[in-house]
Amino acid sequence: MEQGMQRGDDRERDRARVMQEISGRLATRGVEVRGDDTRDEVTAIADAVELFEEQVFALGGDLMVDEPPVGREGTPDDARFRLPLRRADEGAGDYARRLDQASRELRKHRNDV
Repeated sequence: MEQGMQRGDDRERDRARVMQEISGRLATRGVEVRGDDTRDEVTAIADAVELFEEQVFALGGDLMVDEPPVGREGTPDDARFRLPLRRADEGAGDYARRLDQASRELRKHRNDV
């Protein structure tokens, strides 16, 4: 019984570590993760950011050029390539959906070219 509890504690620590890693990667991209965001919401945001970046690359964008340093204004080659930032009043689910929409817009543009 005690061994099962220890495995559960280990799994919980692993999950917390993974969430910290994901949150850290998102923070380097200027994406805010909040304390009340669930694991599923953080994962959805990370997946949406990854999809957005894939679409930018597919259109020839360069995230090193198009994304400003955290906390600074930038001038991207193409404004569509800038990762949409999370609004102060925006929940995690709404933000992930907005990122998905931005990815669909980029994909649509790619298919039109």
